[in-house]
Amino acid sequence: MKHIIIAEDHAVVRIGTKHLLQSLIPDAEITGVNDFDGILQAMEGRFYDLLILDINIPGGNNTKMVEVIRQKSPETKILMFSSYDEQLYGLLYLQAGADGYLSKDAPEEEFKAAVLSVLANRKYMSEEMQQININRLINPKEFQPDPVVSLSPRETDVMNLLKEGLGTAKIAEKLNLQLSTVSTYKARIFEKLGVKNIVELITKIK
Repeated sequence: MKHIIIAEDHAVVRIGTKHLLQSLIPDAEITGVNDFDGILQAMEGRFYDLLILDINIPGGNNTKMVEVIRQKSPETKILMFSSYDEQLYGLLYLQAGADGYLSKDAPEEEFKAAVLSVLANRKYMSEEMQQININRLINPKEFQPDPVVSLSPRETDVMNLLKEGLGTAKIAEKLNLQLSTVSTYKARIFEKLGVKNIVELITKIK
């Protein structure tokens, strides 16, 4: 029997995801949680084969949460489930330790393929992203990478919080970083993206 957690704060999405999983793996035991703390609580004393993780889950919403889950349960497969642009965030989360990245707009068959892939210990990204990455390797000069892709996972976390309007102190508290470290990340982000302030940053990455 497979044990699966769906971490999603929108009840309709959580229910729909559970329905798809039940049709794919009828004997699976499925647990639903609506925030990051709920994941950690559910993992106390129990092993889960798969975590389907909303990238924007309350209490998480950064690549650090993948590291925390890995420390808690190294063998649990993590499938990121997101409405964020896969080209910008897919590889970042795979590099951070996730096993797959799936768009919430994906059709039913792709959802099932992604779940089966990560459960079979294979990394997952969409066919479109696979082709883009192949083309980048074959013809690197033809691709002008989005500057956001040049950001490290932690820089991306800081960028997302800057977009939300959080100040340096709040970001430091949320990500458990020193103020000086956040300031350094902020400076690097501005330099890499070629912006001078938050307004330009938000305009650049809309």
